[in-house]
Amino acid sequence: MMVRPQWVPSEVDLAEARVTAFGRFVEQRHAVELPQYEALWQWSIEHPSEFWQAVWDWFEIRGGTDPGPALAHSAMPGAVWFPGARLNYASHVFRNARADRPAIIHVDEDGQRRETSWTQLHGRAAALAATLREYGVKPGDRVVGYLPNIPEAIVALLATAGVGAVWSACGQDYAAPAALDRLGQLDPKILVTADGYRYNGCRHDRLAEVAWLRERMPGLEATVLVTGGAASGDTLLDPGLLTWEEATAGEHEFEPVPVPFDHPLWTVFSSGTTGLPKGIVHGHGGVLLEHLKALSLHLDIGPRDTYFWYTSPSWMMWNFLAAGLLVGATIVSYDGAPSYPDVDRLWRIAADEHVTVFGTSPGYVLACIKADVVPRRDHDLSALRGVGVTGSALPPTSSLWLGENVGERVQVMSITGGTDVVSAFIGSVRTMPVWPGELSVPCLGVAVDAFDAAGRPVRGEVGELVVTAPMPSMPVRFWNDPDGTRLHDAYFSAYPGVWRHGDWISITERGSVQMHGRSDATLNRHGIRMGTADIYQVVEDLPEVVEALALGVERPDGRYWMPLFVVLADGVTLDEALRERIRTELRTRISPRHVPDDIIAAPGIPHTRTGKKLEVPIKRILQGTEAAVTVERTALDVPELIEWYREQS
Repeated sequence: MMVRPQWVPSEVDLAEARVTAFGRFVEQRHAVELPQYEALWQWSIEHPSEFWQAVWDWFEIRGGTDPGPALAHSAMPGAVWFPGARLNYASHVFRNARADRPAIIHVDEDGQRRETSWTQLHGRAAALAATLREYGVKPGDRVVGYLPNIPEAIVALLATAGVGAVWSACGQDYAAPAALDRLGQLDPKILVTADGYRYNGCRHDRLAEVAWLRERMPGLEATVLVTGGAASGDTLLDPGLLTWEEATAGEHEFEPVPVPFDHPLWTVFSSGTTGLPKGIVHGHGGVLLEHLKALSLHLDIGPRDTYFWYTSPSWMMWNFLAAGLLVGATIVSYDGAPSYPDVDRLWRIAADEHVTVFGTSPGYVLACIKADVVPRRDHDLSALRGVGVTGSALPPTSSLWLGENVGERVQVMSITGGTDVVSAFIGSVRTMPVWPGELSVPCLGVAVDAFDAAGRPVRGEVGELVVTAPMPSMPVRFWNDPDGTRLHDAYFSAYPGVWRHGDWISITERGSVQMHGRSDATLNRHGIRMGTADIYQVVEDLPEVVEALALGVERPDGRYWMPLFVVLADGVTLDEALRERIRTELRTRISPRHVPDDIIAAPGIPHTRTGKKLEVPIKRILQGTEAAVTVERTALDVPELIEWYREQS
């Protein structure tokens, strides 16, 4: 069956896209012909050192007088980039300072709005950096945040980066023990926190959790508290506690300290569903290059844009949102539930703030579909030109819904990447079409491939997502992994010298990519490997089903059990007629192999705090592994569900 694109670039898109201008720059510099994106991508992976040098020069990176060769050593792990560079992430943010547009627009759940100008952002970062130095923070020390998605978190990141310290954060929806599992590993000197946050119409006081954390972080020199009305006078007199106003008072010079390319910028954490979360360290230079490339050349964001991605400091997309400042855009932060008081809340923010690029998740899109939301009918989205989607696979029906209900000329920009590289492997570009349910292109400089079990490239069939050449933002190291063993085992043990990411993909004849779910949650029926994402796309498209979880469970006696757990819409009963409808949809829209052995109504689907379904830990629980060994309850959104799944074993 012929698959037609749902969006194609116009002549204006092709002419004005930033990636077009970059391609011409490469052509002139290297005397090559790169007429289309595919040719530019192929050149970028065949000539990685020349490509990343071109990125460095195109964005006029300030990296010292002799940064050295772009790629001095290309083996993985252990690639060496720009060995002589001295730079700082924060200094590249503030070279975009301007007076005609705000740096940050913040919207609270209760509708309060505030702007942070570039002057204010710079002044507060400078003052906080001075405070950090006053408390002895030096390059390499750690500053951590237990914060909602508020502008103060961005200020703290920039101040920390400016002094050469290492930033890490998680949202206040994390319970204190879960926050400690992450931030406590870093032995921080400074904690930046808030007295609470709002979600789903309720204010959540976090002062008790903050006190609990402070008691268990023995290396803290000070705590900076952002208050929203919950802190008492006695609290504010606590020794070692500064108000935000105190910590950011006065006028100070801000001269970010130049650091080596791989000097740690931040530590982000894996979901931590089994054992302590892994601390993944990224360097200033790698993040800077990857984020400039991703936002400017792929999302086509620049100084005239307003950029909004619904996220939390717990998720790498918060870092990706902050990167909007690197390209001079105005970024929008929102602290609250995505569907409060109405399901279309995020679309309303996008309309009110004249957002040009808006990012969300497939789950939010599906919730809008099931609630019969029509964004372009109810909101003025005339400024919007792109909707980014990530977190899980975007079904074709959801992609088509976005085109029909948000805007025909709005590009659906589905991307996949990870906390591991805090960037994207595969995504979109303004000069290439969008096909329903597919990611348009591999990203520039990313040598993406699909491998079979023997390490051979495959096309048109499911394979492991691999990256065969280094990216600048691959981890500098894991925290507390001095010899690199854990990092090697995480990515390079399956295919020596090749990054295995843990996702199933298939590469089409067009060069686009289809996602099929996590490879470690693979369904393997009669020797045929199947991705869970294919099942979710069909089952969650049914109006009766809110969400689904598909598992493949190997039994001790050699049997293979494939249950499908479904969360039903209000008032819906899982009777035999609905079961048969689900079976029929799977049989006809995918294949008979995708029909589950059992369809079971569930009270909910457990997720990590970043919204990923808990496929592997639930599978292990159903195989009889103790829940306490299999899953870290504090890392889950609804840990009470684990007991229900244990009873199903």
